[in-house]
Amino acid sequence: MELTLDAQILQACKELIDDAKMCCADLVFKEVCLEILSRASHVLTNNQFKQLIAYAAERMEEKVPFEAQEEVAMHR
Repeated sequence: MELTLDAQILQACKELIDDAKMCCADLVFKEVCLEILSRASHVLTNNQFKQLIAYAAERMEEKVPFEAQEEVAMHR
């Protein structure tokens, strides 16, 4: 089953959010999410944009494991 272009964009946005969650300090991660949401609002359908907002909100609420926080801090 082939994904439509907007479904591919939605998936790419989710992957960018996931990557940012693993690589960024909390405040930077939230800033990156806002930037992704800002850009995605122009290219996704209303329904997909709402899905992405919910996904980003879930990821923002998740706590990063302590080991990952230490690793991010070491690379600053």
